[in-house]
Amino acid sequence: MNTIQEKINTLFLTPPTPYGAYPFDLIEQEVYEEAFEEAIRTYRAEFEALITNPEAPTFENTIVALEHLGGALEAVEGAFYNLLHCNGNDFMMELAEKLSPELTRLSNDVSLSEELFARVQTVYETRDKYSLDEPDKRLLENCYKGFVRSGALLGEEEKKSLRALREELSRDTLTFGNNVIKEENEFRLYIPTDESLKMLPTALLNKAQQRAQEERNTGGYLFDLSFPSLHGIMKFCTSPEFRRQMFLAKAQLCCKNNETNNIEITRRIVNNRLKVAQLLGYSSYADFALEERMLDKPSKVSDFLEHLRVAYIDQAREEVKQIAELKKEGALEPWDIDFYFERYKEKHYAIAQEELRPYFPLNNVIKGVLGLAEKLYDIEFKQTELPVYEQEVRVYEVWDKAPQRFIGLLYLDFFPRKGKRSGAWMNNLKEQNGAKRPHILLVMNFTPPAGDLPSLLTPNEVNTFLHEFGHGLHGLLSQCKYTSLSGTNVVRDFVELPSQIMENWLRQPEFIQTFARHYQTEEPMPVELLKKMLAAEEYPVGYSTLRQLSFGLLDMAYHTRTEPLDTSCDLETFEREVTASVRVTPPRPKGCIMSNSFGHLFSGGYAAGYYGYKWSEVLDADAFSLFLEKGLFDKETAHSFRKNILERGDTAKAMELFIAFRGREPQIEALLRRDGIVKK
Repeated sequence: MNTIQEKINTLFLTPPTPYGAYPFDLIEQEVYEEAFEEAIRTYRAEFEALITNPEAPTFENTIVALEHLGGALEAVEGAFYNLLHCNGNDFMMELAEKLSPELTRLSNDVSLSEELFARVQTVYETRDKYSLDEPDKRLLENCYKGFVRSGALLGEEEKKSLRALREELSRDTLTFGNNVIKEENEFRLYIPTDESLKMLPTALLNKAQQRAQEERNTGGYLFDLSFPSLHGIMKFCTSPEFRRQMFLAKAQLCCKNNETNNIEITRRIVNNRLKVAQLLGYSSYADFALEERMLDKPSKVSDFLEHLRVAYIDQAREEVKQIAELKKEGALEPWDIDFYFERYKEKHYAIAQEELRPYFPLNNVIKGVLGLAEKLYDIEFKQTELPVYEQEVRVYEVWDKAPQRFIGLLYLDFFPRKGKRSGAWMNNLKEQNGAKRPHILLVMNFTPPAGDLPSLLTPNEVNTFLHEFGHGLHGLLSQCKYTSLSGTNVVRDFVELPSQIMENWLRQPEFIQTFARHYQTEEPMPVELLKKMLAAEEYPVGYSTLRQLSFGLLDMAYHTRTEPLDTSCDLETFEREVTASVRVTPPRPKGCIMSNSFGHLFSGGYAAGYYGYKWSEVLDADAFSLFLEKGLFDKETAHSFRKNILERGDTAKAMELFIAFRGREPQIEALLRRDGIVKK
């Protein structure tokens, strides 16, 4: 490979691997910078050719050409940004920060191009003369509206201001996320003896012991802020002091007076989003962001959140009262909440999470989860050997059974590692369009194997897998003509339906019994234990719902503002005031600012959209109630869900797709029944 263009073709765009999979074993990180430079140059050349095309604008030479613009850049980004989040290091973070302004400028040059918009507008205004099918019409409508919402109708000075704001937002959201990752990576909690750790999962203890030896050459236990470590301490460590230290480490991320403090970045992001919205003619950022969604006005979101608050608050107060009585001595502290909810489950449901882990070895769970999709959608997963960026990542070919048809590739990345973002997510390595099939990546942070002990999951981790797998199916089963309409490229308050509906099967004994077997004896989970697990599964539903509502309220409080936050606005006080109506537990100690590490809002694309998690629960509970009516594995219902939801992407409005499947608009009663708020 002599030229950089040859490298781009071979490593990213058209690799000589099966299905064009990324040859991660051949991609050296040093190639990214020059690959980006060349891909951006190619993108600009393609863009210039588009806007200077001497032919009159048509649907094909303008709208479709724009849709296909920048294939090389998309291919390089697909590899780089997924690795940045899964296997990042200082080199990649620095390169991402260096690239951010250039990529934002490129995006602005396209979205604010007067020449390009003139062509798009011409096609849009003469659309009746073209023989367009429904995907064509949707693409054209989205394209035109996208330009208008990006500022195409603004004057020159306003466009200049908008461009500067977007560039600053791009830098700030990237820096915000990198700061969180840096602080998460740096934190360690050292516990010298196992006296307070006896209830922790064995695998987690083994990992903490191994970490202490490797990083500090000492005995004892060393914990980080990865999901298994954090939740292990908060739920099972009997020392309030160690729980307090872990709680504060998480709650005070990017709050300290150092270079990774996110206070000013948070304030600047909120204010710049408001400026962008008002430049575009909206009162607030939420008015702008919600315009195309199912709940299309801030008032609808506020009414929805308030409906849930009223429905769940009594249940939440009762749950907190129960654990306060369980503690007996002293008032509840914020770092007591998870610990005593776990103890309450053990006492009143006669079950502990650790009793359940042995029945959920990861390999069995994989078979169960993939097997569910095979049963519902007549597809199959074949594990295959393809290049991966970490040895432990698994890859599957996905096929339709009859007729045999390749659907896509599924990559599964299960365990924490240095340089990997916390949490769980689905992403596209390569997106679907037309005959081009997708490559989907699911990322989690489960408790890894330790010694002879395999990875054993909690029900919560199984639930997380099902959730991300639902996103994966949305990407894999997509049958759309255009990339921008395919897979998960749907409105924010609809995107969680395919993921959250999958969680419902974990409430059904008939499904659990297909894979829940003891990792040593292969004995199925005893019926009594299964009943206890399901009885305890929703607890504490009231508290959990109010916690989610607090995030949604904070999100809307930031993004419904019509005036900027000034420096006199203390974010800690702001948070407390905004979430007071849903607070049923003791306030967090001074110095804890949730916003400073709230990646969903400030680096993850959920601004004015966090309510979507709860709204999607309304959708998924209502959608799943049809499976409960027709049969848990009913082929006709599953086929309808695949045909009307999973395959359709954004080819129609979200409400139209839901109605096509359910036969009516969503109703909240199914969620309230499922959560036990109203009688079944």
